[in-house]
Amino acid sequence: MRSTQRFSVILPNEMAQMVKAKVSSGEYASESEVVCDGLRALQASDRALESCLRTEGAAAYDKLRADPSRTLGIDQVRQNLAHKRKRHASV
Repeated sequence: MRSTQRFSVILPNEMAQMVKAKVSSGEYASESEVVCDGLRALQASDRALESCLRTEGAAAYDKLRADPSRTLGIDQVRQNLAHKRKRHASV
């Protein structure tokens, strides 16, 4: 059995140009290598997110389950986000 598979992919023009630029600059030998490298980066990002959710997310969830009084209501969350947006817009 082959260890590779052939795919046909349609990319937005901007991404297609980026792939071509990576190959023409010599950074990659082929379009396939660019796509493979991008997918490896996505895989690494997914693993990092999953790890974070399993450790930090689970710990935060456990803390909130132990003391539900620490939670915020939806109105408080919206107010906090509005305040952060205002502060960010004024910077």
